[in-house]
Amino acid sequence: MKISYTRRGSGSPLVLLHGIGHRWQAWQPVLDKLATAHDVIALDLPGFGNSPSLPEPYSVSAAVEAAVETFREFGIERPHLAGNSLGGMLALELASAGHASSVTALAPAGFWSSARARSWALRMLSVIRASGRLPERTRVAVMSRKSLRMASGSLLFGHPSRVPVEAMLGDLAAMAAAPGFDAVARAGRDYFFTSSAPTVPVTVAWGTRDRILWPSQARRAAMLLPAAKHVSLPGCGHVPMHDEPEVVARLILETCAQASVRS
Repeated sequence: MKISYTRRGSGSPLVLLHGIGHRWQAWQPVLDKLATAHDVIALDLPGFGNSPSLPEPYSVSAAVEAAVETFREFGIERPHLAGNSLGGMLALELASAGHASSVTALAPAGFWSSARARSWALRMLSVIRASGRLPERTRVAVMSRKSLRMASGSLLFGHPSRVPVEAMLGDLAAMAAAPGFDAVARAGRDYFFTSSAPTVPVTVAWGTRDRILWPSQARRAAMLLPAAKHVSLPGCGHVPMHDEPEVVARLILETCAQASVRS
């Protein structure tokens, strides 16, 4: 499978995995900082950005296998992983299966406290995707008005004013066009994280303003992953890389460093 990606920096490999409907550019605010210490690879997950979809029906196990195969193609083994939402869940699954040196999971999916919380997340993501299918002229007009941009951006970001208009428009277009969105969303209706806790260093971080995966889900993550470091991100939303890039980059670098010390 030909995966779309960007790669920069040098050092031990660090792979970045975005959320459902997003693209590798989600990590743009932290890429340069991470690349000062690592060989950083930010992927378009299968079915998103410019990467082709996995064969249907989509499954988490197939996504994990595809990621491992991608690592092999890059010539890396057991990289450090950082993931957001869907990407955070995949990073944890990969670590549980022995394919990671460390994990930084930002609001990972799969720790829903109830079916209602899971349905809410999928419904809100579908609403955002629907807005991305509005005519381009309408999308540009909405994003050009600060009040409307702040209101729409607040679903994903704690500080939408910190997100460039061009990034918001590009993300909306990518979500609307993502061929893998529906298949991944269908698989998410029955998914809960039930794998064994990873034995490598893990940091789980949750924004206090997350309106997609409610911050209360952090408590379930802490219960299921008791050995992990659990961090609250004050003022951050579901995609904290734009909200607090310095904080997010530092968390990732610190988690990677823990693995180096342990080894």
